[in-house]
Amino acid sequence: MKMRTLVVPVTRAGAMAAAVVPALAAGSTVTGKISFSGTAPKPTKIQMQADPVCMKNHPGDAFSEAVVVNPNGTLKNVFVYIKSVPGTFPAPTTPLVMDQHGCAYAPHVFGIQTGQPLQILNSDGTLHNVHWLSKINPSQNVAMPKFVKEKMAKFDKEEVMVKFQCEVHNWMNAWMGVLPHPFFAVSGADGTFSIKGLPAGTYDLVAWHEKYGSQTQKITVSGTDSKSADFAFKAS
Repeated sequence: MKMRTLVVPVTRAGAMAAAVVPALAAGSTVTGKISFSGTAPKPTKIQMQADPVCMKNHPGDAFSEAVVVNPNGTLKNVFVYIKSVPGTFPAPTTPLVMDQHGCAYAPHVFGIQTGQPLQILNSDGTLHNVHWLSKINPSQNVAMPKFVKEKMAKFDKEEVMVKFQCEVHNWMNAWMGVLPHPFFAVSGADGTFSIKGLPAGTYDLVAWHEKYGSQTQKITVSGTDSKSADFAFKAS
């Protein structure tokens, strides 16, 4: 049987995740790729039989998203961000959407600005609870029965990273980076990332992965140029 990672249908969460960072009029662009070497850990199969709604909404085998090595030898779900940027960057007023669909959080890894609304949806016809284990921002554990379709939240302090989990379905988890600026990205299905609009300066660029930890490198941009910054993770 061919293994695959847990893939949920494209919902508003996927659409909104791509629109989190507003297009900035000027600034540098930092692009890169997250390569992976070594033998990837065997995907962990998710057992959903205890909840028929999960089984119905996600037919076929499902596997954890904790480590997703892409076919081109790159790593998905790496949160890449600028550690500190001088200045003030107003938070978007449009909410970022995190959905619970097919008994999975979507997106699995994402970033949000301090003060930006987070809209948490329950697209499944079953009970979920959303428990964010923040240490700097207040933590909460919110029950979302099938008739509760939306919960709003906001995070006012910088915090990288915040874990979300569901105690009803113990395989459900997600990770969120909270930053006071919009200069962050998540590596996708081709392992690449792009951060746009970065003002001139020298910065710490950080790549974080939930299993393989963090890596940091210095970058210097002029405010009008494009820079490449690759990271390389390897199996433990």
